[in-house]
Amino acid sequence: MAATVARHKHVHVSHDYHSAQSKVVAKQYTSSEVVEDDYHHKQETIIQGVVRKKMVEKYVREESMVRGPKFLTTLRSHTVWEQTPVKLYCTVEGYPTPLVKWYKDGVSIDRSSMKYNVQDNVGIHTLQIAKCETDDTAQYTAVAGNIHGQVSTQASVIVKRFREEGHSSSYAWLPYKIPMLPDIKYTKINVTFLETFGSVFGTEGDTVTLAATMTASPKLANLQPEAQWFRDDHRLSDSKWVKIESARGETKLTLPHLNKDDEGVYSLRMVTKGGDAVHSAFVSCSDGPPPVPGAPGAPMDIKIHDANRDYVIVSWKPPNTTTEGPIIGYFVDRCETGTENWVQCNDSPIKICKSPVPGLFEGHSYYFRVRAINSQGISKPSRISDPIAALDPTEFERLHAVMLGGKLDVVTYHDDVEDGKKVPGTPSKLRASETDRTYVVLSWKPAPYHGRAPVWYYIEKSLAESCAWQRVNTQVPVRSPRYAVFDLAEGKQYLFRVLAANMYGTSEASEPTEPIQTQELRGVPSAPGQVVATRETDTSLVIQWAEPKEPNNLIGYYIDVCVKGSKNWASANHKPHKNNKFVVQGLTTGETYVFRVQAINELGLSDESQESSPLSVKAALTTPSAPYDIALLACDGESMVLNWKLPVHSGGSPVTEYYIDKHRHGEHTWREVNIPPIKERLFKVEHLSAGAVYEFMVYGGSLAGLGAPSAPSKAFHCDAWTIPEPGPAYDMTFCEIRDDSVVAEWKAPVYTGTSPITGYFVDFAKKGSDEWHCSNESHAVSHRYHKVTGLEAGVSYVFRVRAANAEGAGKPSLASNPVVAKAVEGAQEITCTVDEESGDIILSFESCQITESSHFVWKKFYKEITDFSKGIVIKTEGSTSKLIFKHPDQGDVGCFSVAVTNTDGVSASHEIHAEELEKMLAKSYGIRHPVIPLKTQLAYKILERGRMRFWLQAEHISSAVTYKFLANNNELSPTSPNHASHDVEAGIIEFVLDHFTEDSEGTFTVQIEDGKARGQSSLVLIGADFKAALADAEHQRSEYIRVKEGPYFSEFLSVHVGDDCSVALVCKVDNLKKETALHWFKDNVEITPEGPVSLASGAKDSGSKLPISLFSKASTGIYKATISDNRGKDQSQIDISGHAFDEIIDKLSKLAGSSAAELAIHSTATGIQLQCHMKYYTEEMKIHWLHVDSKLSHSEKVHIGGTPAMASMEILEPTDRDKGLYHVHIIDTEKTYTRTIDLSGHAYDKAFAEFTTLKEEAYAEANRGKVLGGLPDVVTIMEKKTLSLTCTVCGDPKPQVTWLKNGVEVYPDGQYLVSLESGRFASLTIKGVSLEDCGRYSMTVQNKYGGESVDIVVSVYKHGDTIPQAKPTLTPKSVIPPKRPIEIPGPKVVTPAPSPAPSHVSSPAGAKSPTPPRGLKTPTPARSMKSPTPSKRK
Repeated sequence: MAATVARHKHVHVSHDYHSAQSKVVAKQYTSSEVVEDDYHHKQETIIQGVVRKKMVEKYVREESMVRGPKFLTTLRSHTVWEQTPVKLYCTVEGYPTPLVKWYKDGVSIDRSSMKYNVQDNVGIHTLQIAKCETDDTAQYTAVAGNIHGQVSTQASVIVKRFREEGHSSSYAWLPYKIPMLPDIKYTKINVTFLETFGSVFGTEGDTVTLAATMTASPKLANLQPEAQWFRDDHRLSDSKWVKIESARGETKLTLPHLNKDDEGVYSLRMVTKGGDAVHSAFVSCSDGPPPVPGAPGAPMDIKIHDANRDYVIVSWKPPNTTTEGPIIGYFVDRCETGTENWVQCNDSPIKICKSPVPGLFEGHSYYFRVRAINSQGISKPSRISDPIAALDPTEFERLHAVMLGGKLDVVTYHDDVEDGKKVPGTPSKLRASETDRTYVVLSWKPAPYHGRAPVWYYIEKSLAESCAWQRVNTQVPVRSPRYAVFDLAEGKQYLFRVLAANMYGTSEASEPTEPIQTQELRGVPSAPGQVVATRETDTSLVIQWAEPKEPNNLIGYYIDVCVKGSKNWASANHKPHKNNKFVVQGLTTGETYVFRVQAINELGLSDESQESSPLSVKAALTTPSAPYDIALLACDGESMVLNWKLPVHSGGSPVTEYYIDKHRHGEHTWREVNIPPIKERLFKVEHLSAGAVYEFMVYGGSLAGLGAPSAPSKAFHCDAWTIPEPGPAYDMTFCEIRDDSVVAEWKAPVYTGTSPITGYFVDFAKKGSDEWHCSNESHAVSHRYHKVTGLEAGVSYVFRVRAANAEGAGKPSLASNPVVAKAVEGAQEITCTVDEESGDIILSFESCQITESSHFVWKKFYKEITDFSKGIVIKTEGSTSKLIFKHPDQGDVGCFSVAVTNTDGVSASHEIHAEELEKMLAKSYGIRHPVIPLKTQLAYKILERGRMRFWLQAEHISSAVTYKFLANNNELSPTSPNHASHDVEAGIIEFVLDHFTEDSEGTFTVQIEDGKARGQSSLVLIGADFKAALADAEHQRSEYIRVKEGPYFSEFLSVHVGDDCSVALVCKVDNLKKETALHWFKDNVEITPEGPVSLASGAKDSGSKLPISLFSKASTGIYKATISDNRGKDQSQIDISGHAFDEIIDKLSKLAGSSAAELAIHSTATGIQLQCHMKYYTEEMKIHWLHVDSKLSHSEKVHIGGTPAMASMEILEPTDRDKGLYHVHIIDTEKTYTRTIDLSGHAYDKAFAEFTTLKEEAYAEANRGKVLGGLPDVVTIMEKKTLSLTCTVCGDPKPQVTWLKNGVEVYPDGQYLVSLESGRFASLTIKGVSLEDCGRYSMTVQNKYGGESVDIVVSVYKHGDTIPQAKPTLTPKSVIPPKRPIEIPGPKVVTPAPSPAPSHVSSPAGAKSPTPPRGLKTPTPARSMKSPTPSKRK
């Protein structure tokens, strides 16, 4: 700058020079950069244009290819001087080629005007204004569009005037006049959102729209805020998958086909010069229905890497598998743009989420997609990738511009300039730009080359530990300086080098690379660490977790959520989340959840983390806002009584504490008034100075902490109040807000004046108006509530209250907060009814709004109801609450109201007047005391056999009627032989008493219930009336017997329990003869008594009984006895079930308990058994076994049971823990019989030793050597025949078999063959038997657990002799004891099994008999049978 000053200091500059240099000056001092118009910029611009044209011509041929417009370079704002030029330019791409239109302040620019120069040069669009004027200051917009959509870019141009003459300037030293920029004053624009969008939970394929409206202040046409949309902090623009529409005051983003790639936090930023306004919400996308049940979700986030001439590398992210099986692999598909032919690229599933795709055709464009596979099937394909062209990425690096005639007109390749027949130089800077498990991507710098002969490259590899170089690309030449080498081994180190070649030869090999090691398969990440959930809002929680200790190329995380107590896990996110903090949206308020996290890499998902601690969904607590409107209620010259209003926002928890600071005028320090917190919004500040002026501030506190202080109060003078009128009321609240009325409530003044308060006046005014109107000017209300009427719907009002006494009205209260006279949408009123069922008077209210923390507050005369002693009940279910008067009376007249907390002021009231209450009380009494009207009262009639029928008739009864008959206040049983019935149609209820005797004298009553209605009638039979009825009944009974002359039961069936615990049914019969028969039935099936029926011939009075042996639950049923002969038939019936059965069991329990012996210890092979002998035992008795004080129950460890003579409890496999006192309790209704035994010390040791011995013996018996069958007792065989004795043996371990003849062991030789096949089939074969082979043969089977010995008598006779009649001698098996000590190999207890009975010929079930050798006959006659005698040879 100093040089410039020196050069122009003494030079006179003409106006022409000023004009010529104005461009330079404008450029040098403009506030934003202008496009440099130099040689290099033009050269680069033209080359880029050629590249773009070639790209379109060479690679993008398909009409159906989707490529919406996109700005590569956006417009930039400029500030220029008047009369200087300005150029705006942008670069746009798309297919088909987008058309660009220019706008000035939203109005299309007229291109025919000479003022604007609009050009389009291969995607570079410019708008130039040659000479700017002040009216060119505007916002310019370029809109690019094609058939796939449109995008826009904006910039501002500000044109400044020159300074007026005489004004000083910091550039006054310049020798010519230039315009200077004035100080720019920015206007801050505030944006307020009017309507916003919330979180969205959609499914794949849905259409989702996020919209918002806003207002800007101040509204400037040229400075409108810019709407910018972001997903997870990445800015979005118009595309196939995202549509953005913006206009003044509104913006909208649409996802036309929702996909898991679209999931994330969407933010709208309204950008202005003063900053930005931001609103965000979460969009969730769950998997759509799978192609087959159980198939996984689709992969996502398909990315294309390292695109080259014939290959690309595709990567993706795995889906979440919370409810599906694990992923076993992936298929990658490709499709050439312009077609619908998808081709699967890999034959077998790929295990990791990244794979090279070779075999592409150069110059062709492709889409790619991926499908996941699990054991159930294949997922839907992922969203297709952006189209990618297979091309040489370095092809256009060889372009350069040639200047012909001073212009940059020709762009050509370096190869076209020279045609030297040279061998290409050696490539350099060979390096690996990417390494993976099985491939390495190499890149290098070609040597300078300007020949026309094409150049290609050869790549060679070698293992680092060897020097053997192997050429990689022998079939396909590489033409670009970038190549991917595939099919490498994992974890190996390789060296690479490259050679350049053309038709004239091959260059020297490049320098080898440093050893390059392929990656090893390290596995999925380890599970994330501790998961912690914290509260955020009432529908969301913040989840944080520790990162995995082994991330292994971590991609992200999946978060699962589950309601506490269930196992139904669901995915909280469906796209991997990168950070270790996530906000789970869409939760149910008040519900409790647990969470877990999985980490993801390209190999799949890790194990789940541990579950988080359960947490309920509630809004996080914040400190309350500041209190406000501090009011002075009274002052005595030394103290002041203050009141203030609640903070507008409580922060999620009630404001329970307040603190006051005071400040005296003239001082600069605020001092604390109270140290302990104040619980109420009323406080007396003491120790003040009379006549001083004070200000106060109040702080509100809650569980979240101390909130902000209020604004300082007005200046209050500490002068004693002496006014005769009352002071101001305070704490005005409002309820029952309607379109034309509102109910106001308040608290009485602290200062009452010189006389008591007599009433109150309520004033109201429209918000912003000073014109107050009194609602009750004609009369003051004596209570502290008032309904203000006559309001205008939708108008906002403020209210105040004035207390009055004998001296007049006092100071008004502070004006209330504004209240809008508008009813809550859907508001209901209280209904008053009498319950038709109970007769209760009910006030019912249904709230149109409800939250989890809402509760209903009922009041009488606007005082909360807290006294429930009179039977007042509040019952709330969901959104409905009822005030129920269980015992209504005249004192329930009054005004009742209800308010619902945590709503928008939902409330209502209802006044019960005396007349209305009188009617409801009468109706309630009628409902509560219904009477069944009777046509006739209770009467009687004598039936045959002397039975008494009691009956009455009602006006009407239903089928649900119930009744009971009583005699002298004792209920009569309606079961046989008595009988009760009713007739609904006739309204008759009757009862037949079978035995009307001298004991029946007294009062008979029937009590009836039909629903809630009741009725009763009584009949008195005493004195002469009773005697007459009894005589009539006896006459009818004797007449019946005389006429019928048949047998009958003089005593009906009853149960008799004997002292020996025997149970029998007994009865007595009369009027018998020889042919009279007695039959017994149970459940209508005839049964036969064990002994003869004891009916003596000719007996007039005989008894009979039916013993019930082993009485138990199986004995329950209906028993019946019939007695009959040719004169007639009589029957008696008894039901042994329910209460009758329990009485019998109780009697048996009493007899058993009183006869119970002391407990005895008995050891078995399975445990130790405690036995209690008694007269009778059945499992229906109430018998409890206890160990110490713990009650025992039947289980795998303890078996409880018994026999008819004994109750027992067996401890299986006893241990030391089973020692101690054992009790048995035998319980009847009156007494508990207890028997106790101490199973410890010597008693336990003795019993345990016996149990151990029995257990060992049982095990030995089960596993010793045994003969299962197959041997006869006697064998008779002819001389010179072959005798084969075969049988099956068993034992564990396999037994040893020994054969003896007459007590001498038989050894195998040429005649005797001894064999034991498979340890089971033993045989003794004697070839060519002779008389010397006669005798007693014994077979001994034995192992370490013992065995047994079996004898067989062999008799041999000569050919032609008579077969001797040998009688078998039954000799029992001889059991061989085990060797002691007996060893049991394992802890398993073997239950002793009985030895199978010996079989004569056939083997035991399940065991195959050995097959004798061919040619040999095995005589196996049954014991005591002879072998057949062979016929003589001829």
